[in-house]
Amino acid sequence: MTSPFLPLDDSGAFSAAVKASNQSAAPALEANLKFFPGFRQQYIRTSGAIINTLVGGSGPPLLLLHGHPETHIAWHKVAGTLAKKFTVVLTDLRGYGDSSKPDGGLDHIRYSKREMGHDQIQVMNTLGFKQFQAVGHDRGGRVLFQMMLDHPYSVERAVVLDIAPTTEMYAHTNQEFATKYFWWFYHIQSAPLPECMINATPALYLTEHLSTQSKTPGAVTPEAYAEYLRCYRNPSCVHAVCEDYRASVTIDVTIEKEQTGLKAKQPLLVLWGQKGTVGQLFNVLDLWRKYAANYTGYSLPCGHLIPEEDPQGLLNALNHFLRV
Repeated sequence: MTSPFLPLDDSGAFSAAVKASNQSAAPALEANLKFFPGFRQQYIRTSGAIINTLVGGSGPPLLLLHGHPETHIAWHKVAGTLAKKFTVVLTDLRGYGDSSKPDGGLDHIRYSKREMGHDQIQVMNTLGFKQFQAVGHDRGGRVLFQMMLDHPYSVERAVVLDIAPTTEMYAHTNQEFATKYFWWFYHIQSAPLPECMINATPALYLTEHLSTQSKTPGAVTPEAYAEYLRCYRNPSCVHAVCEDYRASVTIDVTIEKEQTGLKAKQPLLVLWGQKGTVGQLFNVLDLWRKYAANYTGYSLPCGHLIPEEDPQGLLNALNHFLRV
């Protein structure tokens, strides 16, 4: 009987999966035309990946970074409005969506938030933007904060959505958090265990994950969900996701220790969902105290998926915080 699980140690299988992802350009383009009319799509090569990128609007540059298990599609309710004031840049993080999915490397270094952030800096530089503002949700927020530390003259002003610093959240773990955010402990297990189990039922896993995170029925539209599932069905995407989380407890910790005492000095707005796990279990602003020197924040009346659950609340917050 043939095993239903992808042999994740088979580099040939991974190569085939990456190739399949690259061949998905047609449905990706079709979706982008529907979700982001007027935006242009391109693939930008960085020193470590190929990043799926959309650009639309005019005005000061604004980079939007999505979280897990989503893609740039997560911004579809706010990107058009923001494009009336900003040149909006949407990307898929390395390993996600239609961006390339490199091997994790030693100590998962290629999915360190530093390396993932370097991709975004290079994308913006390629587009001609040496300085920019940015918004990052979930994993994208973690990448963005590392960018603030590593590239203080590039990231002028930043907004992070529904996160507290990673090491602080792990350090303040209790049974309730471990139950509600079980993937934080599941994805970090050694390959191929989590990959095999997720790949067995990716639609179920994706549905349950989004349902747990969202506190607003219908916030994730069927069209957006279909795009998330299209990308999540790629086994190399699932492996990249796990590498992203594994990096959070290995190489990212090493980098954080090297930067002990360093605070981001740029203006930082921290927003979180009042009904979400982060907002209910953590003192979000207090946990940012030793990481940022110039920060403020407040909650919005929703769950974790802020751009989809409360797009108008997010737009209002950005209109007051971002500089035009």
